[in-house]
Amino acid sequence: MTISQTLAQRFAAYSTRLKFEQLPASSVHEAKRRLIDSFATAVGAMPSDAFAIARKCALRLSSTPGATLLGGGRSSVEWATFVNGLLIRYLDFNDTYLSKEPAHPSDNLAPVLAVGEAVGATGREILTAAVLAYEIQCRLCDASSLRKQGVDHVTYGAISSAIAASKLMKLDAVRTTHAIGLAGACNVALRQTRSGELSMWKGCAFANAARNGVFAATLAAEGMTGPAPIFEGDLGFMKLVTREPFSVAPMGAEFDDDAAFMIDKTYIKFWPAEYHSQSAIDAALLLRRQIGDVSQIASVDIYTFEASYNIIGKYAEAWAPRTRETADHSLPYCTAVALMDGEVTLKQFDPERFTAPDILALLTKVKIHLDDSLTPRYPRGIPNRIVVTLQDGRQFTHEVEFPRGHAGNPMTDGEVETKFRTLVEPRYGKATADAVLAKCWKFEDAKEAGSLLGLLGESR
Repeated sequence: MTISQTLAQRFAAYSTRLKFEQLPASSVHEAKRRLIDSFATAVGAMPSDAFAIARKCALRLSSTPGATLLGGGRSSVEWATFVNGLLIRYLDFNDTYLSKEPAHPSDNLAPVLAVGEAVGATGREILTAAVLAYEIQCRLCDASSLRKQGVDHVTYGAISSAIAASKLMKLDAVRTTHAIGLAGACNVALRQTRSGELSMWKGCAFANAARNGVFAATLAAEGMTGPAPIFEGDLGFMKLVTREPFSVAPMGAEFDDDAAFMIDKTYIKFWPAEYHSQSAIDAALLLRRQIGDVSQIASVDIYTFEASYNIIGKYAEAWAPRTRETADHSLPYCTAVALMDGEVTLKQFDPERFTAPDILALLTKVKIHLDDSLTPRYPRGIPNRIVVTLQDGRQFTHEVEFPRGHAGNPMTDGEVETKFRTLVEPRYGKATADAVLAKCWKFEDAKEAGSLLGLLGESR
């Protein structure tokens, strides 16, 4: 990076130079795992009302070029990005990256797949754009926190999506810089999306940011110019959004072809709940086996770290969730239902379950404690300690720092496939699941993306 080069120009130069051949085998493999995982979470979300609403709107529009909607139909590239992105994210079951700003980087796969299909990109080009999007978003998450300023993490996603779309559209560095400027100036999202009682928009916010990132790249491709310098300007991103200057660490293969890529450091979820609760769920399930009769529980004390406390542990609504979105973002509920049911699956987030008298009664016994001694261990780990006291006075304690799926305790390929089959086969059948898996594992050989997306069209 030269002294005169802005961060947007650096991102643009990196995007135009990055080639599939520079990606290590581990990163290519992780990108394939993320495709499989994201198709799984997308299919799992197809019964949701939010998907029905978005798909109904998207089907009103035809476009040339267009893109495939998961679940059936076609629409514009922007609407396909929104609908498919909503599906990938809606269950809060897709992958995660934890840093100064937590994020779900597989949200970037919806714009990558939609734009890739529209421009006729190969599997190698799509995989490269996916790894690029992860790299940009995760490096921004490392650089500065948005949530501490009341800004939602999806704000970074508009930028990463715009860069990935520009890569697939084969824009030069100048036009990519303009796309970054357009995306960065127009897509600052409020953190209110994730505060108090949560709504459908919680699962839609990144899809919207990604749609707008694609829109920015589309305009830049035709010559639209964007504001600059978008990050360093006197009224730019650092001044008004992060409210602090920040620097972005060297990216994979930017200065060293052997450098690691950020996709390798992201985490696939084992449980369909907000990531900071994953270790609490693991701990609760182990304690349940020790306790035996959960009706004898007198109190449950959860000791957690700052990010967990402020994101999923401090809102009163978390003790009496009225929406699925609130339930899967509730540390007390996720812990209590794991203790009560001995499992955490999609059905634990049905309204009939999170409003049931037995679980609400147990929630009255749950207390959340901000433990400052745990905070320094984040984001390397997500330490949650659960103390269960029984009516006879006995106590059981367990702490988990690296839950299943974390980069420090990763899911195997077989576990990723099992998650995929569990969500996909009931809707599409084993033959379709087999076909999708086969295409994903060999995605570098794919000539185009549409045939893969088409496999998950109208269900049987």
